[in-house]
Amino acid sequence: MALTDPRPPAPHRGFRRDIEGVRALAVLLVMLGHAGVPFLPGGFVGVDVFFVISGFLITGLLVAELERTGRISLVGFYARRAKRLLPAVVVVLVTTLLLTLLFLPQLRWRDTAWDVVASGLYVMNWRLSAQAVDYLNADDAPSALQHFWSLAVEEQFYLVWPLLLIAVGVLAARFAARTGRRPLRPLAMVGLALIAVPSLLWSVHLTGTEPARAYFVTTTRLWELAVGAALAIAAGALARLPRAVAAALGWAGLAAVVGAGLVITPLTAFPGYAALLPTLGTAAIIAGGFTAGRAGPELLLGLRPMRAVGALSYSLYLWHWPLLVVAEARLGKLSVAEGLAVVTLSVVPAALAYRLVEDPVRRSPRLATEPVRALRLGLLCTVVPVVAAIAFQFGFAPAAPRPGQAAIPGAAALPSEQSAGDAPVVEQVDQIVPDPAVAREDVAEVYADGCIVSGTDSAARTCVYGDEQSDFSVALVGDSHAAQWFPALKKVAEARGWRLVTYIKSSCPFMTAGVLVKNQPFPSCVEWNDNVRTALTGPDRPDLVLATASSAYQVIRNGEPLHGAENEQATVDALRQAWSSITGPGTLVVALRDTPRPDFDIPECVSLHRDELSECGFSQQAAAELSASHERAATDLHGVVPLNLNEAICPATSCPPIIGGVLVYRDNNHLTATYAGTLAPRLGGALDGLVRARPDLARVAYDGAAG
Repeated sequence: MALTDPRPPAPHRGFRRDIEGVRALAVLLVMLGHAGVPFLPGGFVGVDVFFVISGFLITGLLVAELERTGRISLVGFYARRAKRLLPAVVVVLVTTLLLTLLFLPQLRWRDTAWDVVASGLYVMNWRLSAQAVDYLNADDAPSALQHFWSLAVEEQFYLVWPLLLIAVGVLAARFAARTGRRPLRPLAMVGLALIAVPSLLWSVHLTGTEPARAYFVTTTRLWELAVGAALAIAAGALARLPRAVAAALGWAGLAAVVGAGLVITPLTAFPGYAALLPTLGTAAIIAGGFTAGRAGPELLLGLRPMRAVGALSYSLYLWHWPLLVVAEARLGKLSVAEGLAVVTLSVVPAALAYRLVEDPVRRSPRLATEPVRALRLGLLCTVVPVVAAIAFQFGFAPAAPRPGQAAIPGAAALPSEQSAGDAPVVEQVDQIVPDPAVAREDVAEVYADGCIVSGTDSAARTCVYGDEQSDFSVALVGDSHAAQWFPALKKVAEARGWRLVTYIKSSCPFMTAGVLVKNQPFPSCVEWNDNVRTALTGPDRPDLVLATASSAYQVIRNGEPLHGAENEQATVDALRQAWSSITGPGTLVVALRDTPRPDFDIPECVSLHRDELSECGFSQQAAAELSASHERAATDLHGVVPLNLNEAICPATSCPPIIGGVLVYRDNNHLTATYAGTLAPRLGGALDGLVRARPDLARVAYDGAAG
């Protein structure tokens, strides 16, 4: 049967058991991967399997309608989508709001409400894409609705694809009027190529340059749906495959999909080239299934248990992830056994939703014969969660902090001297500033001022504060762990009449080695470092450089990340090289030790344990071991002096979450801007001592007073 043959193929004209089994395989990959099963690091490729299946099934229906009637009913198409998808979605979204209210920390309430809005409007992938490149959200707990990104990609595809097929139908009809032949399928394949080829090329490019954003955006995923659509268009030709060839193709495809789950990891650049493995593997299973029968993967995929899971796959996908997020919020990081228990329990609400909501609505005779009624139902299912989420925002979610809060002591409440052996400083207070529910927003003003370089940008962008005409200039250099010191350093500069210049790039330490960021190399960081070193040694070279950064980076050598002691030594060497390149007559580099890293979310912990704040302390010794790179690198290095102010951040053997009524951390590793501001007297005193020890600098810094 030629590609242009309009007749539907004889084999598998109805229900395909193997595809129901592939659905089961896809959702099991996703659920087991999310549960943390160690041998399945690439379980997320199950989403790519779903994309191909969706493209194949939906396009098959659209093309069949176009061939049968010469048109596509958009009302009918979107009515079918609405009754198939939206009733189950509204139940999950409203339930997630309820679970948020009952079990999640207040800190997550507003974000979850907005996630419900984005999910209900099928734009969640773009919201996640924006958050993926926003460093302020980098350490946030995952959204309970993060998995809705893939549903958004599909529906955005189906806003465009039926329209393109209608245009193809018009062209084919005109061609038939002139020639007597109606090349609908070849023209549809050309239309698909116009979508798939640019999308694949863009996916490869963006995955290499901005992998965090590439994972979620629609444009990097369209080609996967197009691969499935191409199978539907080529159904006639595929139905002519010899059974032995089809069987071999199907088994090879199954091996590719399972292999993708086993060998692809979160470190893999994805989607890009890597997505070809699960995508083409799924395509091979579907293509072979036309004629292979039980000689192919249908032998396994068509088994009753697999078909049962496949029937529930949509509902299982919707329910398992919110339950995992809620469980982890209440219990802490889940073990593999606990994760498996949660995803297994998700079968209960998934089955109930399928039996009571999804299947009855999908099979409703009235909705089948009255598509406008189905569209109205879909509109209602969209409006309900959106309105509920907005009402949740105003009725329950905490308001953003108001300016002009009363003065609070913060670090000023600490004694000037305190040893590590002192008792823990754990405060039980009625009011915490900032409130943990809105702590994420308590960031240094350099973010709002647009002073932070991020993503692929490598320009040595600066912002100037303090006395811009001062003869004494201070540069703050580093990543977000440098930015967190800005509130304190700004106060110091303003009090002394110094000029303060910022050089800050998110996720990028000031050093000569490349680093791994979000499991990928970060070439723009190397370029930014080169540009900053040039700026710091040029005509505007500062008198004092305050350099600091997170100590949690992995250095890359010969394309491979380093680990353990080797990584620590490479970090120290790269820091020393960077600092040595900018020291010289009239320039002092102050290497500020990285702040202690709790590595769990302090505001979330405080919001859950306001009556037992000791639950939110963390070991000073363990934190100190993680934050010493800068201090070690500064040892015995000419023109560089170390500075450690961590006794004012972790003043006891158990680091307290609140000091002087102020929440110390805004996430799991950054200081709140409020607390950082209260460190100004300590930072200023320390810098004064270091500057006065250099008479050449002191004469400039203090209007001629050298001591």
